[in-house]
Amino acid sequence: MPINQEVLAQLNTTQTELVSLLAQDVREIFSMMVGMELPLCDSLTLADARFKGCVSAMILLSGSYQGVVSFHATPRAAMDIAGQMLGMELTEVDADVTDAVGEIANMVGGSFKHHFVNDGHEVRLLPPTVIERNEKFRPPGSNDDLLALLFEAGQEHVLVTVHLETWN
Repeated sequence: MPINQEVLAQLNTTQTELVSLLAQDVREIFSMMVGMELPLCDSLTLADARFKGCVSAMILLSGSYQGVVSFHATPRAAMDIAGQMLGMELTEVDADVTDAVGEIANMVGGSFKHHFVNDGHEVRLLPPTVIERNEKFRPPGSNDDLLALLFEAGQEHVLVTVHLETWN
């Protein structure tokens, strides 16, 4: 999915570089904070209806540039991730799971924004919003200005998306 060329020019980067930075951020966070390795999937074809009803966390970026960093996980993947983070087995999507998913989104958003604040772009992260059963999930192909990366999480998948907008 292509990011708006004006945004790329304002950030002085390319889409290839954004993909690389985002993938590196996600893998590092999962390796250090969750203890999981997340291989990047070559195709987004698996980011389909399986994510309807997923656990989604969104972080709004506000400042020199605006956007949303989102983390989507199937309920099973969300429970597995939260369980790894907390060192316990979880059998339902509860407050522990939504808190963990929100924290993952927060870490991804924070890591991602730091690639561009060094260039004089001031950006704030707003607290995460977590939707426990996201019935409104739309596959990545529904938005042209969306960067989307799909990762394998054990037998499940997680999807990380970034939407960036131009500013004046």
